[in-house]
Amino acid sequence: MRVSRFLLTTLKEAPAEADIASQRLMLRAGMIKKTSSGIYSWLPLGLIALRKVEAVVREEMNGAGALECYLPHIVPAELWQETGRWDKFGPQLLKMKDRHGRDFLFGPTHEEVVTDIVRKDIRSYRQLPLNLYQIQVKFRDEIRPRFGVMRGREFLMKDAYSFDADRDALMRSYQAMFDAYTRIFTRLGLRFRAVEADTGAIGGFASHEFQVLADAGEDAIAYCPQSDYAANVEQAEGVAPVTPRAAPQEPLQKVATPGQSTCEEVALLLGLPLARTVKCLMIFAQDKVQMLLVRGDHMGNEVKIGKLPGLGGAWRWASEAEIVDVTHALTDRNVAEDHLGADREGETVVAAHRGSTLSTRTGVAVLTDSMAASATRNSLQNKPNGGSAPRAAKPSSSRRPPRLAVHNAPRWPFASASRCVMPTTKNAPDFAKA
Repeated sequence: MRVSRFLLTTLKEAPAEADIASQRLMLRAGMIKKTSSGIYSWLPLGLIALRKVEAVVREEMNGAGALECYLPHIVPAELWQETGRWDKFGPQLLKMKDRHGRDFLFGPTHEEVVTDIVRKDIRSYRQLPLNLYQIQVKFRDEIRPRFGVMRGREFLMKDAYSFDADRDALMRSYQAMFDAYTRIFTRLGLRFRAVEADTGAIGGFASHEFQVLADAGEDAIAYCPQSDYAANVEQAEGVAPVTPRAAPQEPLQKVATPGQSTCEEVALLLGLPLARTVKCLMIFAQDKVQMLLVRGDHMGNEVKIGKLPGLGGAWRWASEAEIVDVTHALTDRNVAEDHLGADREGETVVAAHRGSTLSTRTGVAVLTDSMAASATRNSLQNKPNGGSAPRAAKPSSSRRPPRLAVHNAPRWPFASASRCVMPTTKNAPDFAKA
């Protein structure tokens, strides 16, 4: 086609809301145009590039023995209610009603639909294995869409679903898809890692995310350059030390730390390594408030907390009222009213839950004489922010009660609740964003 007949609208400057280089270049080149938050129109030049990527994906999937299909965008609620994901999937699910008042959803993924087809049409194990895939537009109502088409609410996705007669056959199908994905990413010239990941809302027992290593990435992953090991922070686990913990070298002490809001500040004040501090996180599980202890230089991970033995996966943040009830703590308002502070109580503990400051005289954060503890106002976060320190919430009053810190922690503290630590390898693994 002649250029004079081609729709090619370029921009001299990228819009101010463009976050990363790929988004700025695609907007300036006239490949995409923003329609709404997280929703983009693919213009002719962008669609040409998109179709080339799609062709690579289709060739490799067909070569791996998968069969292409096309499933409906609008799915009846009954299928998702049957699996329980109608309620579990959360606010990302776009729900709607038809004119008869029946519930439907815009499919963010299609396990329910394709399984319903197979259970009706597959009559014998001789018809297996079967692998169905599609390349289709999805919608997930992201709370904060960003990075252009990389983190949009509407996006094009290839999703495949395999069905096998037994576990061995399943693993062969899984490996075939793993190899196909490796070829796809290699053909596209991307620097990537196949990362062990949590199965999330889809469920199952094994999962890999193929993540491109990039400065604009949001996920923090752990990988070893001398081996094939790689995992995201939701899956990576630390190995407990093989040597016994050293005996305490100092007596237990209570130290006032007035005006210190974070573990970093407390560690700096006391001249201790951040790894020798402990933050406490209050949750509600098994019909009671429970405290999780996380090493000061680590951050808790919601996915890993849900996997802790005894919690059964069902937990939530403890409310301020629940924390006060079990710890007999005083809120900052009551602290001011009761004149509780450094003048009267030099051993006050400041515990924290999602930014709400609590004070108590009962020593909530005291662990043992071989552990160093300091409370923190940091909220529990899903993933580390590129390895940076957690952001501290501002106190709810201008007066900050003193903190409690317990000296004499060993070099290796207890196994943290989050277990967001690096696996043991011969060579220390690297961090990367993906």
